[in-house]
Amino acid sequence: MQFGVFSVGDVTRDPVSGHTPSEHERIKALTNLAVKTEEIGLDVFAIGEHHNPPFAISSPTTFLANIGARTRTLQLSTATTLITTNDPVRIAEEYALLQHLVDGRLDLMLGRGNTAPVYPWFGQDIRQGLPLALENYNLLHRLWNEDVVDWEGKFRTGLQGFTSIPRPMDDVAPFVWHGSIRTPEIAEQAAYYGDGYFANGIFWPMSHFRRLINLYRNRYAHYGHGRPEDAIVGVGAQVYVAKTSQAAFRGFQPYFDASPVYSGGAALEDVAAQTPLLVGSPQQIIDRVLGLREYFGDYQRQMFLIDHGLPEKEALEQLDLIGSEILPVLRKETAAATPAGTPEAPTHASLVKEKYGDAEPRQPRPNPNRGDNVTGTSPYQDSDPSVKVTLPRL
Repeated sequence: MQFGVFSVGDVTRDPVSGHTPSEHERIKALTNLAVKTEEIGLDVFAIGEHHNPPFAISSPTTFLANIGARTRTLQLSTATTLITTNDPVRIAEEYALLQHLVDGRLDLMLGRGNTAPVYPWFGQDIRQGLPLALENYNLLHRLWNEDVVDWEGKFRTGLQGFTSIPRPMDDVAPFVWHGSIRTPEIAEQAAYYGDGYFANGIFWPMSHFRRLINLYRNRYAHYGHGRPEDAIVGVGAQVYVAKTSQAAFRGFQPYFDASPVYSGGAALEDVAAQTPLLVGSPQQIIDRVLGLREYFGDYQRQMFLIDHGLPEKEALEQLDLIGSEILPVLRKETAAATPAGTPEAPTHASLVKEKYGDAEPRQPRPNPNRGDNVTGTSPYQDSDPSVKVTLPRL
């Protein structure tokens, strides 16, 4: 199982000190959090995408390119990429380029997002959120898996003979997780394509997410991708750890009370008991994560939300505790309990192996027989002095 950290990049007031970081401070803190994630031995770091206050990360590709340059082994991902309000052509181009820059250490999670005003800002209608998600991913999937695409849809202009550039590294697209909190159609979509399904298990009861995961597993098998147990599942959980249970609940209480998600609802103890909000000592966190695995079945990726409301110093201390006292035990226990034949989380290397076996992967190159999108002329014609190229007047 992969273990990692995800963040939504929110800029919030620390209820203990009263300090609200600037956007610059928060972006730098997120950078330090990501680098620390690799240093303590975790596998994955994922960042969310938002276009409204109080969030700081509107361009995950820019942020992750920076993290990729600062790390060596860390798998980079998103949490989430907005498939509804982003043009799928831009997603195809930007994430393929990022995939090359980080030498394949990239996958991404697609989602609809949960901020209603974003839709009209990008010329879309939130009432069409689900059809947008389905249609846009159909186009993205084709752009990454076909060199030349002819396409017509409802929500954007059509494409004729279009090639998204750069082509994916080794002609293998980044692995896609479909993230959802509530929508069974997204679980169905993930199953149809044989992609991963990420149950962002925060805020809602665990029984709700088990229903969605089981739906995805069964439909994954229905579409012929393998057994239900072969389906690729990720789970998200918020974590706050301290040396003792009492210290953990006492330390997390002010952040829980100030959270726009939790405030005004059930008590901390009740939320922690009913949802994947993991608060406690290192052993209690270990037991809870192992309990999630038993409850949901064997899965491939466990992601922890660490910094929701926490200042940078405390978030980094949380990572130190996870790295020293929780991660080694989780790795040992999950490895021992995972049945033989359970698939691992896909990586670029494993996807290349699956596609090519022992053969060399295909390296796409521009086709000299295809013209550019402006003049219709080949970019290679000017290398032949006998060929005269006349550009149109503008």
